[in-house]
Amino acid sequence: MRGVFATYLLPRDLHPAAWWVWALGLAVAASRTTNPWLLLTIVAVACYVVVSRRTDAPWALAFRIYLYLGLVIIAVRVFFRIVFGGAEGSTIVLSLPEIPLPAWAAGIRLFGDVSAESLLGGLYDGLRLATMVICLGAANALANPKRLLKAMPPALYEVGTAVIVALSVFPQLAESVLRVRQARKLRGGASGKRFRALHAIIIPVLEDALDRSLRLAASMDSRGYGRAGRVEARARLFTGTLMIVGLLGVCVGVYATLDGSTPRFLAGPVLFTGVAIALVGFRLAGKRVKRTRYRPDRWRLAEVVVALSGIAVAVVLFASSSVDPTNLNPSLIDLSWPLLSWVPLAGVLFGVLPSFLTPPPLPPFAEQETQSTEPERVAA
Repeated sequence: MRGVFATYLLPRDLHPAAWWVWALGLAVAASRTTNPWLLLTIVAVACYVVVSRRTDAPWALAFRIYLYLGLVIIAVRVFFRIVFGGAEGSTIVLSLPEIPLPAWAAGIRLFGDVSAESLLGGLYDGLRLATMVICLGAANALANPKRLLKAMPPALYEVGTAVIVALSVFPQLAESVLRVRQARKLRGGASGKRFRALHAIIIPVLEDALDRSLRLAASMDSRGYGRAGRVEARARLFTGTLMIVGLLGVCVGVYATLDGSTPRFLAGPVLFTGVAIALVGFRLAGKRVKRTRYRPDRWRLAEVVVALSGIAVAVVLFASSSVDPTNLNPSLIDLSWPLLSWVPLAGVLFGVLPSFLTPPPLPPFAEQETQSTEPERVAA
């Protein structure tokens, strides 16, 4: 038993889909509450797991950008409450001169009185959206986008290529910024002020990102990406219609599931129907894409633990929302400190289990050595 546990904890990189399931579970849990204590706990859980399980890869260096983006989202949300009518409440904390608008803009206010209830509402909404963005940034920092593209189903291979390239924009920019800053330090040009040195950093960063994008496009074109299969127009139209209808059903079902105010017949039945139609469309579309995988990624026990921890967080928050909704969504009528229950807090803490119950990531030198010796071993 000790040998099995030691083998389980050997350093390796987990399947990227497991990290995305874990992060989506945290994001779904964040969408069910506006309690700042729970949202901050979710952010802390995501940050701790990222710090303990990320590698030195370029996509793992962009997590701080998502943290900064979350702060910007909160600031913009509160700023909009100040500019566009923040007098929803009786506790006025700021009085600004109101700008009169024409009659066709009835219902819109510019400045005026700002209440504490409106500011807290903007803060809670902005914190919830920022938490969801940070959860997705955690998945982007932990999951290898190249391995994720490799694990995409055949029907989504071409679309997945564009999605993976789009998701890797922030990591590439982060790596370019680090490389340009290190080059400036070696040349002795990092002694100036940040704002004065900003123009000397932006142009090289954009040039480097554009150059890498062109090299990526050339390499993908040489490997046959974006090729058109020999399929009849009628079959392609049929499979495309199935996929679009199925994805629309999935979107409607997911929205109805997350929003408790929508009718229940739009939640489960529409979601299951959309998933079934989409799977049929994926199956038919995947038959015309001929692909082979070298050393395909397998799901093991660690991947199951990661995925179940994220799903457990979402399930606990869903169950708690019907038992004690006032703790998950603090009232903005009677201002008071938000309360925190033990049940949703314990559910959120399930998300930190991957930092203890999963093997550590593979060191960069070990990964390069494994990739270099694998062809020799196969040839031998």
